[in-house]
Amino acid sequence: MKKVIIGISIAFFLCTGFIALNSYRRVVNNSFGPGEHLEYRVHYGFINAAEAIIDVSPSLYKVNERPCYRVNVDARTLGAFDLVTRIRDTWRSYIDTSAILPQKFYTSLQENKYRKEENVTFNHATNTVKAEERKEKGVFKVPDNVHDLISGYYFLRTIDFSHVSNGQVIEVPAFYDDTVYNMKVRFRGKDVVKTKFGKINVIKLNPVLPPGNALFKEEESIRIFVSDDVNKVPVKVEVDFWVGAMVMDLRNNGGLKQPLKFY
Repeated sequence: MKKVIIGISIAFFLCTGFIALNSYRRVVNNSFGPGEHLEYRVHYGFINAAEAIIDVSPSLYKVNERPCYRVNVDARTLGAFDLVTRIRDTWRSYIDTSAILPQKFYTSLQENKYRKEENVTFNHATNTVKAEERKEKGVFKVPDNVHDLISGYYFLRTIDFSHVSNGQVIEVPAFYDDTVYNMKVRFRGKDVVKTKFGKINVIKLNPVLPPGNALFKEEESIRIFVSDDVNKVPVKVEVDFWVGAMVMDLRNNGGLKQPLKFY
């Protein structure tokens, strides 16, 4: 009888330990799913400067034994801009379908002569990430529920902004380039913006930039206008630099949870 009790105690300890190590938060996601497709065009003044294409794979992938969305972001410069600054960048994130957390993140950057290729694997049970860049490898300690740059954006899309007050800052920890960042986004209420498809109701967000930034004019130089619907997709982004301004517009979309409502 004593051996049975000890056996039950060990089994209970192992099971509860396993659950603790493999417990994930659960995030309700009604905003995006497999097959979503977004295309953006970037304008610098009157010049078509670049384009970006964001795709959520139609199929799910199993990464670290978890079902994941695979999200690809491809960005490239165009026309005259391509002659001055040639960019061919790809970011890929495997995002846990229930926790909306990254399991893996891939970066391939080709910017003029600069090259960078890196794979990052997340271990949320131990709060560590393994970064592998060519022959360099490193393991880094990270906070709970840490994101990459792509999964952080998709997590923001799951937030119900009707419960967020005007001026409130949402903070999301993110790991990129061997560093943990505290991504901050300020909610600035609601508005209406004009697009090539017509007007649309939007949620206004401002990524909070560090003061004294050499590239941007002020703390809230980036303004993101997100569709005020279940999708919460960016339909326009405005950026003020010290020299000039940039606008990114949604040019095409498909596979959304609901059609965007323009008027």
